Amino acid sequence: MEPTLVDRVLGTHANYLTLAGPVFLALAGVEILCAWWTRSDSYRLNDSIADLSCGIFDQLLKIFGRSLLIIGYAFVYQRWAVCDVTTFASVWKWLAALVLFLGVDCCFYWQHRFAHLWSVPWAAHVVHHQSEEFNLIVALRQSAFEEYLLAFFYYPMALLGFPPEWFLAMFSFNLIWQFWCHTRLIGKLGPLEWIFNTPSHHRVHHGRNPKYLDKNFAGTLIIWDRLFGTFEPEAEEPVYGTTRPFASWNPIWANFQIWYELARDAWLAPYRWDKFKIWFMPLGWRPRGLPPKPPAQEVTRADLVKYDAMVPAGLTAYLMAQYALAVLLALYVLNRAEEPLEEFSAWMIVREIMAPGLLVMLSLGTTGGLFEKKTWAYPVEIARLLVLGGGVIAYMSDSRYLATLLPAVCVALGGSLVWLGRYRGLFSAKPAVQAAGTPA
Repeated sequence: MEPTLVDRVLGTHANYLTLAGPVFLALAGVEILCAWWTRSDSYRLNDSIADLSCGIFDQLLKIFGRSLLIIGYAFVYQRWAVCDVTTFASVWKWLAALVLFLGVDCCFYWQHRFAHLWSVPWAAHVVHHQSEEFNLIVALRQSAFEEYLLAFFYYPMALLGFPPEWFLAMFSFNLIWQFWCHTRLIGKLGPLEWIFNTPSHHRVHHGRNPKYLDKNFAGTLIIWDRLFGTFEPEAEEPVYGTTRPFASWNPIWANFQIWYELARDAWLAPYRWDKFKIWFMPLGWRPRGLPPKPPAQEVTRADLVKYDAMVPAGLTAYLMAQYALAVLLALYVLNRAEEPLEEFSAWMIVREIMAPGLLVMLSLGTTGGLFEKKTWAYPVEIARLLVLGGGVIAYMSDSRYLATLLPAVCVALGGSLVWLGRYRGLFSAKPAVQAAGTPA
């Protein structure tokens, strides 16, 4: 049977999210310029670095983990699918693609809603809501665990006969639509607001104002929120972030904070059943015998003070230089991971993917720690530089260019150590968090 346009778009195994990546960054660059031109306070450097770090951390963990989503979906599809839509005639394939679009979007709505109401799903989703800003870079701030824990919400699409490649393509389109909804620079869009998720609708979703909590879960279509009673129009601009502000730039802690709090409460709970029960209860539930959490205070944009840990300009320049190297290394790892896994030996997986991937994660964590002037960040950064320098030399050990490049590596390593050493005094004692005392 001659492939149709539907087959070519949905069945080609194309990674549309990867292809959209450069477009995302270009649009974020345009938004940054617009924010600067209009003197908007949409962006802060440390916040944006933390957002990007969470996105990179997410992508690195998904190198191996994303296959879990595909394995589960494929297992259901191969054993229990009621039909195979790829065998349909052309006109029916178009109808099937429409059903898949609506189905994936509806599944996303329920998965998203579920993630906001229960403890473990919220722990897997909260990363996306921790930023006190709202911009296109925040759209890249994703949790590293959500896709695995909540993959089962999409299994009905497998039962209906949509193959994994069709599902992944439509799933990617759903996420691509949501990217542009993360902006403060676009107002309401008239009749488009009736059907589609828009920046105005999604600003409400990211708000921590009481009337905006747990509203507008839409992916592409806002009709699900209207149908199921979770729609809230934007009145005043929201206060962004979580009801208990995260107050950190560390992407590793961002992904594990709620898990740690759940584990701590389970450990402290006096009753054994509550130690198990806490993992499966709605948000806000507390084990018997533990004090209730203090209620979140309502904050308006007029009196909001955002978390901000300030560092000298010279240290910021150092962090940006090191961060650029970490991003380049992350791009190398992600590019290598796109190659067929069967072409790698076990040693190559360790050398080309796992070891540099772990080094990137360490770099992301120390960048956040240095921005916050954490006492542990300075010695860990020294160790990271030494590991990075040693790793580069070891990687080049069988290269004929080693003699030429070794002096440059040593100069770069020594220069980094001297540059960082100028600010050693900042990390000699636990710093006080300095808030940026300007209204949002």
